[in-house]
Amino acid sequence: MAPNSNELSDSSDDSLRNLKWVDRLSVISFFAIAALILIDLILGSRKGAALSHLVAELVAALVAVGTGGLLLKQMVRTFSRDNLALSTRLQAVREESEQWRAEARRLIQGLSSAIEAQFGAWELSEAEKDVALLLLKGLSLKEIAAPRSTSEGTVRQQAGAVYGKAGVEGRSGLAAFFLEDLSIGDPKSDGAKPLRA
Repeated sequence: MAPNSNELSDSSDDSLRNLKWVDRLSVISFFAIAALILIDLILGSRKGAALSHLVAELVAALVAVGTGGLLLKQMVRTFSRDNLALSTRLQAVREESEQWRAEARRLIQGLSSAIEAQFGAWELSEAEKDVALLLLKGLSLKEIAAPRSTSEGTVRQQAGAVYGKAGVEGRSGLAAFFLEDLSIGDPKSDGAKPLRA
């Protein structure tokens, strides 16, 4: 997307503020030299200096102003170009990041749906589904019991029922059931293995 004229104007203003001190000193030096030459020119004209001397000083002042102006313009243009390139890259990174987050959300939603379907295939009760999901998230029995207003013993019984219906040995077996078929591969391929029945 091409920047509009207001963005370029704002960019130029920012560019002036962000020039390196050495660059600023160079530009200021050329303008200071021009100012000193102009002062000398004015003083010389009052004292009746030769016309050739006055013309030479005027040319030197104009050269100093022109050189300082060109240097300033080039520095601002370079800074603006770099700033625009950085802004473009930042926008591309933001877009890439948003695409990654959208893909991650899609994959997590798919995994969540597959887990929910597997819980249904095991005929887990709603309470057992809650416990199983919290176990997969890594919560302890005590951490699961507290927000559910149940005892740790009740959660332990529900977890045991989940393990029994799933045909696994415990929490690690439950996690392994869902994770063992995951493998690093081509994320664009649809060759994902289905969860076991």
